[in-house]
Amino acid sequence: MGRIGTIPLLMLWASSLLYTSGCKENLLQARPNKGDAITLPKPSHSSAVSVEETLQKRRSIRRYKDEQLTLAEVSQLLWAAQGITASWGGRTAPSAGALYPMEIYLVAGKVEGLEAGVYRYNPKEHVITKQREGDARQKVSDAALGQEVIRDAPISLILAAVYERTTRKYGQRGIRYVHIEVGHVGQNIYLQAETLGLGTVMVGAFYDQKVKDILGLDNEEPLGIMPVGRR
Repeated sequence: MGRIGTIPLLMLWASSLLYTSGCKENLLQARPNKGDAITLPKPSHSSAVSVEETLQKRRSIRRYKDEQLTLAEVSQLLWAAQGITASWGGRTAPSAGALYPMEIYLVAGKVEGLEAGVYRYNPKEHVITKQREGDARQKVSDAALGQEVIRDAPISLILAAVYERTTRKYGQRGIRYVHIEVGHVGQNIYLQAETLGLGTVMVGAFYDQKVKDILGLDNEEPLGIMPVGRR
């Protein structure tokens, strides 16, 4: 093996420090809140339904009852998407390099005890903060080519990503890793919905910029919309 020179070694050491600092920032720091934090009910970590049964029964559901969801159900879905499962910040869905580029937004229309609005999920604290006032379901539906399932569902979860959290380590290859991660998160939501007796579907047809404008996104890119309702 060839000798590593002093300058390359220093460069490698500096790069390592930057990467470690970046990971710590991603895991432990949340963006400043726009509104007061709403503490969510503590999520359950067990169920009477087996993983095998949820896999057997999981389907994409586009028709829901005209009923509210409970805040406990919303809490469980958000935890399944990106909840913290380890003291160092590990989450329910795997992420390349533990960089966690995903941001989850809740478009709430009919949730018991929760005002209609757009909320951002903070996994570290397991809270949501209001980003926009009012029921945005019709606007999101319009941005998604008029898909009625989004308009009619009591909530939608919007999966967005900050690509730079991953690409700063992996370069352009990181874009692929982010897209793989969206699949992990989406399946988590599917399976959790099944255990709760709820239905959902992954929607990928929408105008990105319109969704960003509705949610007030800056550097996050919307990658999927998952309406959720009672079957």
